Amino acid sequence: MVANLRALPIDERIRLVEDIWDSIAADQVALLMTGEQRAELDRRLDAYELDGIRGREATEVIADIKKRW
Repeated sequence: MVANLRALPIDERIRLVEDIWDSIAADQVALLMTGEQRAELDRRLDAYELDGIRGREATEVIADIKKRW
């Protein structure tokens, strides 16, 4: 099956991946979190709320990354 996919032009493969991703996103309610996942998300949210650091704009972070390259 993978060999068949490799035979497709890249733009068609990208469209296929996008269509698959969209179908997964549409069905995301079917993806249940485990207790461990929920606990980890709660822990991260608590840490985020406690530290008071609200982050930076994505454009600022991207600019910093580009400076390092």
